[in-house]
Amino acid sequence: MKKNMGSLDRTVRIMVAALVAVLYFTGVIQGTWAIVLLLFATVFLLTSFMSFCPLYAVFGINTCKK
Repeated sequence: MKKNMGSLDRTVRIMVAALVAVLYFTGVIQGTWAIVLLLFATVFLLTSFMSFCPLYAVFGINTCKK
């Protein structure tokens, strides 16, 4: 896998995932929406740590500076 995510993109995804986690664990979001948002947050974290987004690859987007 070739990296296609820049540092700003990765940082924003990690921050969004952390925000969702905080909202979930404080009880602000609950139920089905909480589960859906936690799944998205998990995907955001995984793609951030790998610096690779499959959707970026499909659409030819590259935010990684070379």
